[in-house]
Amino acid sequence: MRPLSLWRHEVRRAGWVALLPPVLAAGILVLVAVDGAVRLNYPSRGIALVLQSLLELALPLAAGMAAASLVGRDPAVELQLTFPTAYRTTILRRLAISAGWVAVIALTSAVAMVASGWWHRWPSAHDALPGQLTWLAPTLCLVGLGLLVGALSASPATATAAVVAVWFFDLAAAGLLQQHRWSRLLYLFATTRGTVHDDWTANRLTLLAAGAAMTAAGWLLLRHPSRLLTKETE
Repeated sequence: MRPLSLWRHEVRRAGWVALLPPVLAAGILVLVAVDGAVRLNYPSRGIALVLQSLLELALPLAAGMAAASLVGRDPAVELQLTFPTAYRTTILRRLAISAGWVAVIALTSAVAMVASGWWHRWPSAHDALPGQLTWLAPTLCLVGLGLLVGALSASPATATAAVVAVWFFDLAAAGLLQQHRWSRLLYLFATTRGTVHDDWTANRLTLLAAGAAMTAAGWLLLRHPSRLLTKETE
C-alpha cells in the first residue's frame, strides 16, 4: 500500500469518534467568540474564560476519548496480527492521526484567539507560546491514559469510561485537589479552574511527563498483541 493510501485508510479507521468531536469543540469556540464580538463592546472576562475552557477541557477530552477507542476496535484483530506491520505500529499511526488532528485544531484556535485579542482577555492566561501548554499538557495526559487503559483492557468502552471518569473527577473535585501540592501537580485544569500561581509550570510539566509515561507503557503492552485474542475469548 502506498504511503498516501495507507494514511487515508488509517484516517477512515480512526473514524468520526476521533475526527468529529474536536471539530465540534472548535465550532463552539468560534460561535462564542463571534457572539462576544457582536454583542459586546468591551472585553468580557466570562467569554474569554469559556474560550480558554474549550481549549483546556473540551479538546483534551476529545483527544483522550479518541485514543481510548483505538485498541480492540478492529473487527478481525486475528487477521491484523498476521500482517508484516506490527499491530502497535498501526495503533501508533491512528494515535498520531487523532492526536495530530486535535493539535491542529487547538493551534489554529489559539492563533485565532491571540490575533483577535480574546486570548489575553482572560486575566490568568499565560503568554501565547508557553500558554499552549494550556491544552497540550491535559491532551497528552488523557491520550496516554486512554491508550494505556485500552492496552490493558482491550476494550474501547472501558478505556473511554476511564478517561471520562478522570475528566469529570477533576472537574467536580477542583477544590479538593487544590489542597495538596501533589494533587495540584496532577490537576488537569490548572489554567481555567485555578491553582497556586507558582505551581502552574510544574503542573503542566508533570502532566506532560505523566502522559508520556502512560503512552510509553501502553506502547510496551502492545508489544504482545496476542493478549487481545485472549481478551476476546474471555
